[in-house]
Amino acid sequence: MSSPVSDRRALLRVATAMPVLLAGCTGKRPWHAIDVAGTSPDLAFSMRRASDGREVTAATYRGDIVMLYLGYTFCPDVCPTTLANVAAALGRLGADARRIRFLFVTVDPGRDTLAVLRSYLANFDPQMEGLRGTPDQLVALARRFRLVYSVRPSPDPAAYEVTHSSAIYVFGPTGAARLLIPSLDTAHPDITGTVADLRRLVDRQHRPGLLRRLLRAA
Repeated sequence: MSSPVSDRRALLRVATAMPVLLAGCTGKRPWHAIDVAGTSPDLAFSMRRASDGREVTAATYRGDIVMLYLGYTFCPDVCPTTLANVAAALGRLGADARRIRFLFVTVDPGRDTLAVLRSYLANFDPQMEGLRGTPDQLVALARRFRLVYSVRPSPDPAAYEVTHSSAIYVFGPTGAARLLIPSLDTAHPDITGTVADLRRLVDRQHRPGLLRRLLRAA
């Protein structure tokens, strides 16, 4: 059993080491994606989830790393390529992938029913969840994060036009915006960099605080 004197000496060693340790933390390691921390708003939405039909909000996913993407199931190339690359990244994360949720928000709710979303995403990865909102909910989400989309319905499938942003937002466990992945639909996507960024966020989520680690060491 330690004495009060030895405890005070241990805390003094910690306090003395703090400035040196904190100084060593000032050189931030760059991210592979675009760092949007402090410049983009927190995650906020209210939509219906395809897997169970429940109305969910950003609070539903507190504690998880969230990836947010706007797309549609009839997309011929961009969406399936993006989802396949995200699935590949999640596969490389192993057990850490369970701490990540990929939210696929349809911009084409006229055709993408909850059942269609559920069936479509089952082809990629179990961490992917489909969300379907009302027109107002979808507009609010897109405006909040400056994402663009447009839908021009037509009875002729060949004339049915849909466009949407290809970027993926990544949010931390508190819902704070952290990263923007410009695109994973290219011929040579940076899957390795995406894996490194996601693992770094997961590690930060579960890493003990600096003071707690120092006290343990003392």
